[in-house]
Amino acid sequence: MAINKADLPYRPCAGVVLVNKDGLIFAGQRLDSEIAAWQMPQGGIDAGETPRVAALRELQEETGIDPAFVDVEAETTDWVNYDLPDHLIGKIWGGKYRGQRQKWVLMRFLGQDDQVNIQTAHPEFSKWRWIDADQMIEGIVPFKKALYEKVLGEFRALL
Repeated sequence: MAINKADLPYRPCAGVVLVNKDGLIFAGQRLDSEIAAWQMPQGGIDAGETPRVAALRELQEETGIDPAFVDVEAETTDWVNYDLPDHLIGKIWGGKYRGQRQKWVLMRFLGQDDQVNIQTAHPEFSKWRWIDADQMIEGIVPFKKALYEKVLGEFRALL
């Protein structure tokens, strides 16, 4: 039986716009992608977590950056959603979700590049770099592009 996307909820998620002292954004190349798929750290919100707490946890899990080396500067005003493409429905997150409902947190990185370690317990990225907002939008997979435009548009004056 086919899964009806409209019947599925969105997965609660927190995302991190990590900006360095030069106003550039952390971008990681997804380890599980054969195409160029640069993205910002993000992940599910666990039971009992606020979006900010989840964002700090995801930052550390995906980049190895200790929360002591960031200043939290802003959160998106509203939740933002994206839908998975039809060919991915039922294939990720155990088929439970149609996409993600996300709150994004802007953080300023106060540390040095050698404090970034993507070789974590459960790596998500094969490589990383600092890029500007336009490059970030160009580098994301097409189904997340509108979401990235909205999030980075809201934070652009703070970058």
